[in-house]
Amino acid sequence: MRIGELAERAGTTTRTLRYYETRGLLPARRADNGYRSYDEGDLRLLEEIRTLQDFGFDLEETRPFVECLRAGHPAGDACPASLAVYRAKLDELDGLIERLRSVRERVGAQLARAELEALDCPAPRCARSVAEGEL
Repeated sequence: MRIGELAERAGTTTRTLRYYETRGLLPARRADNGYRSYDEGDLRLLEEIRTLQDFGFDLEETRPFVECLRAGHPAGDACPASLAVYRAKLDELDGLIERLRSVRERVGAQLARAELEALDCPAPRCARSVAEGEL
């Protein structure tokens, strides 16, 4: 298939496909007429890249999965390098989750403090502030 058809089937643009070629993620095969030529395997590579990017993997992190598929494995995560990327991504996600938990705790503490202060606020000022959306 040609580049336009592959882009349409993969739900991307021809520009993206050319970019993937320059990054070595998509093979740059040419037909006799000079047009780029792709097959179902290339579509599978693009589906793998897209799925991983939807999960938050950057483009370079998809490389081991693409190479695994190119090596003939039925799944891009059947190779040791892909498993290592999964492990690294899980470690990264665990760190992000922990930071978010910490921020949530701090925001919760700030809210609790602010609510207590609001209870101690002089009535005329607080009533006006609440009505005006200042609190």
